Amino acid sequence: MDDKDIIIELLKDQLKKLEELNRSQFQIIEQQALRIAELERRLGLNSSNSSQPPSSDGLRKKPSPKNLRSKSGKKSGGQKGHKGHTLEQTAHPDKIINHDADECPNCQNSLKTIAPTRFFKRQVFDIPDPQIQVTEHQISLKICTCGTPVKGSFPNHVKAPVQYGHRIQALAPYLMHQQLIPEDRLSDLFHDVFNLSITSASLVNMGKSLSQKLMPWVENLKNHLQGAPVLNLDETGFRIQGKTSWLHVQSTPEETYYRAASKRGDVPTNLSGIAVHDHFKSYYKHLPNSVHALCNAHHLRELKALEEIEKEPWAFKMSKLLRISSKCQEPPIDRIFALYDQIVAEGLGFHESQPPLDSGARGRKKRRTGHNLLIRLRDYKGDTLRFLTHEGVPFTNNLAEQDVRMMKVKQKISGGFRTFAGADIFCTLRSFFSTCRKQNENIFSSITQTIQGQNEVVLVVRTGLQRF
Repeated sequence: MDDKDIIIELLKDQLKKLEELNRSQFQIIEQQALRIAELERRLGLNSSNSSQPPSSDGLRKKPSPKNLRSKSGKKSGGQKGHKGHTLEQTAHPDKIINHDADECPNCQNSLKTIAPTRFFKRQVFDIPDPQIQVTEHQISLKICTCGTPVKGSFPNHVKAPVQYGHRIQALAPYLMHQQLIPEDRLSDLFHDVFNLSITSASLVNMGKSLSQKLMPWVENLKNHLQGAPVLNLDETGFRIQGKTSWLHVQSTPEETYYRAASKRGDVPTNLSGIAVHDHFKSYYKHLPNSVHALCNAHHLRELKALEEIEKEPWAFKMSKLLRISSKCQEPPIDRIFALYDQIVAEGLGFHESQPPLDSGARGRKKRRTGHNLLIRLRDYKGDTLRFLTHEGVPFTNNLAEQDVRMMKVKQKISGGFRTFAGADIFCTLRSFFSTCRKQNENIFSSITQTIQGQNEVVLVVRTGLQRF
């Protein structure tokens, strides 16, 4: 072999190595391109087009939000005929102060003996100076003519030489568990406003005592919701004993039931009605006898991301169809179902025509985000459109999501719970407070009545629950 042949063989070897290097680099570039696209998509997600909470959006300046609602054509603000709510004068003021004119500014004559011909009034709404009222209960000792000493008896609720009254025992749990004021700050509030020193331990015990009184009511509520025809379900992460735990909620327009659990999958198992949720698989697993309805607010957010980031045409159509269907008074169900199937088929055809993603040597075939959503919409068509076929089923799961929102506020303020017992007390009280609010009952009055034992006037007139 001469020198020329040797050079040719060396060049062939070098070319082969370059081709192998080129193939490996091409694979790396392809993987990096997919990774970059995935990261760019994550950067484009926010609370309006995904399930991320608004707090995750951060303080960066955002563009004008594109609301999921379609334009109604109405001007912003109160509409014509809307009943406003403003401060109005009362016909029975608690105190009247007269400011009479004593002298005429023109002739300086005295006006003290002249009767007024008309009154002009202005009213100031304020609160009296907060102060603690101490009521002393006394019983006397009397000696009967027969020589027997006889003492009077204290009221049943007066059990100690010194104790807090019903309103303080009601105000403390209300401020701590409804207005979410931490116990140390609440102790400061009582001292600053009422000049009353209450320890944090005493405030905690007031909430514990109220929750014990409410236990029979909570059991009745829990049993009642098992047979609710439509029940909204949701769950959110909670910190208990320094570990991630979960708070589950069951909601109707008139009742709310909260429950703490160590696992997210510890969902209710004995419901018989329609369960509205956000496609958490444990609901399908543990509620096989329930009819399911999916939250379309989640679907609209996912579709919005596909519209804004991937620009997939089928997503525009599906989003528009769902919005229009939710607003129809008498929806043409057959037509909506046909359009739904047509859009899903169009989307599946689009994704199946795309080149496959590299899923590695093992595992199932990797799919694009929009492809996964399409398969879910296809396989759970009945659950997605349940709001059209069953009366009383909402379009979204917003009711349950609104009921868990304040739980996240509690977590941000206090960080979590030291014990499961403390979390259970919080869940019991919030169940009671939320149900009061939904039934237009005054929460503070209901707490006070519960502490006083006036159970015949407390709650659940419209739900059919037994009073406790």
